[in-house]
Amino acid sequence: MMGNSKTISNVSNVDHPDAKMHQQISFIKSAFRIAGYTLLPFSIIWATLVLVFSELLGIVEEMV
Repeated sequence: MMGNSKTISNVSNVDHPDAKMHQQISFIKSAFRIAGYTLLPFSIIWATLVLVFSELLGIVEEMV
């Protein structure tokens, strides 16, 4: 019988995410979000910059 004879090659080389680094970045991102929302009544420009930075940290967090 000819057909699907796929093999899994070298599964041990799979790159797993770094859970510790993900958690640390997540905590830092949360701190920036809290700071950004706290800044809203005082300076919408600074609040926006801090919140945008926290979103950029979120992107980095997902790539770790």
